[in-house]
Amino acid sequence: MLLKSGAYNNVFKKRLLEIASDAEDIFTVTPKKSIRINTLKAEKEEIVKKLSDYIIEEMPWYEHGLWVRDEISKTIEHHLGYFYIQEAASMLSAIVLSPSKHEFIVDMCAAPGSKTTQMAMMMDGEGVIIANDVNSKRIKALAHNVQRGGAKNVIITNYDARYMPAMEADKILLDAPCTASGKIMYENVQKKWNYNRIRIMSRKQKQLMKTAYRLLRKEGEMVYSTCSLEPEENEEVIDFAIRELGMETLPFKIEGIKMREAITSWREKEFDDSIKNCRRVWPQDNGTEGFFICKLKKF
Repeated sequence: MLLKSGAYNNVFKKRLLEIASDAEDIFTVTPKKSIRINTLKAEKEEIVKKLSDYIIEEMPWYEHGLWVRDEISKTIEHHLGYFYIQEAASMLSAIVLSPSKHEFIVDMCAAPGSKTTQMAMMMDGEGVIIANDVNSKRIKALAHNVQRGGAKNVIITNYDARYMPAMEADKILLDAPCTASGKIMYENVQKKWNYNRIRIMSRKQKQLMKTAYRLLRKEGEMVYSTCSLEPEENEEVIDFAIRELGMETLPFKIEGIKMREAITSWREKEFDDSIKNCRRVWPQDNGTEGFFICKLKKF
């Protein structure tokens, strides 16, 4: 159920307007349905042909992403893993990380597996992906999606990601647990929003960032992302990685999608200037959910 403008928490509204002057436009957006083609199962052309009875449209920023207008979850192609139902903005994390064949990747908070299986596809089923999640129930969904997607290079682990054992990862994806305020147009998300949750998540995210730094080899790269709009969960966490861990942000660009620069200050906090390399995806710009993404390197 979508919220009508004015039905959301006034504190949240005030915070949003401090970040972006057009923030209220979020509540006019109904995110479009999207799927990701799985080339581990078949070529894109073959899968698109199988979906010829459905209204689909190419996604301008990702060759394997498609917009869909119809209910497609009960199709045989979905059950067989020819495509994955995935929110469009969430596809960006793996695109920016750009995993390659023969690399050792750690997906720290992997369930239910959308980004894990996307990376496995990008790696053509080669290399190794450690797909970890703390929640044993969500692990079942992760295992199911990995199997259904034919992702043979994935090893599933069940750690609290803050305490994962030592590794030397080439690249790390930390799609961190968050308040999900980028989905605030949905009533169930709006009802859960409160400032205390932001503070709790921010502390956890910084702990996860410390672990990511420990697991990453020297000169290794990582992507940090959330589906949150909160500065405490985004820019503040990156500022922590820069100042406390010595990491550096890396610029990136994706053609076909509008992304805005991250904010460089929040209330009384001034962030490191290189925060500008991070990007925010606002729902009103692309018809997606809200998203934050940053690429970092360990030196």
